[in-house]
Amino acid sequence: MAEVREITILAVYLFILALSAARLLPAGAGKGRVMRRFRVGRAMTIGTRQVQEDNYGICQGPDAFMAVLADGMGRDYGGKVSSRIAVETVKDMFSCYQSSESPAYFFRRAFHAANAAILGELDDGRGGASVGAVLIRDGCLYYAVAGSVKIAVCRGGELVPLSTGHTVGMLAEGRFMEGAITRQQALELLEDKRIYNYVGQDGFEEIEFFDTPVRLKERDIVVLMSDGLYEGTDWRTIEELLAGRGKCQQKAYDIIEAVNTGIQKEKDNASIVLVEGFL
Repeated sequence: MAEVREITILAVYLFILALSAARLLPAGAGKGRVMRRFRVGRAMTIGTRQVQEDNYGICQGPDAFMAVLADGMGRDYGGKVSSRIAVETVKDMFSCYQSSESPAYFFRRAFHAANAAILGELDDGRGGASVGAVLIRDGCLYYAVAGSVKIAVCRGGELVPLSTGHTVGMLAEGRFMEGAITRQQALELLEDKRIYNYVGQDGFEEIEFFDTPVRLKERDIVVLMSDGLYEGTDWRTIEELLAGRGKCQQKAYDIIEAVNTGIQKEKDNASIVLVEGFL
C-alpha cells in the first residue's frame, strides 16, 4: 500500500505542474492590441532575519517593460551585496535593450553579466543570488530564472506558476522524467529546497527561460516572488489577495502582511513584485 501511495503522490505532483503551465500556453495567434501602460506593486519584509538580502527593480523602455527580483545568499553581507549587484546589472543591460534583440538573448547576456559582476566584487562562495526577470514586449511575457525566484501569472482569479526553478527537488523531478534516477530516489528528494544553480558562482551556465511567450490579457497580473514569500504563506492566500479589489501596490502590501502575520516563527526575507498591463 505504501508503494502505491508513493507512486500516486509523485504522479499527481507531476500532473499538476504540467497542467498549471499548460493553462497559459501557447501565446495564441494574432498580435491584437499591445499593452503600453503598466501598474506596479512591490513590497518586501525582512522577516526574522538580521539582514535584508532581497532586492528588485523596474524599468520601462520605449520597446519593452522589465522587472527583476533577486534573492541574495551568502556570508558577511555577501547576499545583500549580490542581490544589489544582480538587480543593478540587469537594469543596466535593459537600458540598452532594443526591439530587434530577442528576449532569450537579452536574458542570457544580462544573467551572465550579473554573474561576472558578483564574482568581480566577491570571492567565489562568499555570495550569490537567485534571480528572476520578466520582459513584456508587444503584449507578450518572457521570463528567465536562475535559482528559486518564482514567476507566475494571475488570470481570472487563478494564480498559475510558470517557472520551476533550480532546487534539488526540481532537479530530481527532471532526472526522474529522464529515467536517470528511480522513483524512490525522486520521492526522497522532491521536497529538498536547496538551490544548486544561481548567479555569483564559477561555471554558471543554466538559465530557465520561456522561449515561447505568453500572450497577456488585460488585467492579468505578472508575479515575481522570492522563496521566502511563497513558502511563507500558502498559495491559496496569495491567489485570493491578488483576485481581490484594489491597486497592485495595495495587493503587494497585503500579501507581505499575510507573511508577517503567518504562523511560522522563523521567517525568511520575503519579496514580491506585481505587474498589471493595460491596453
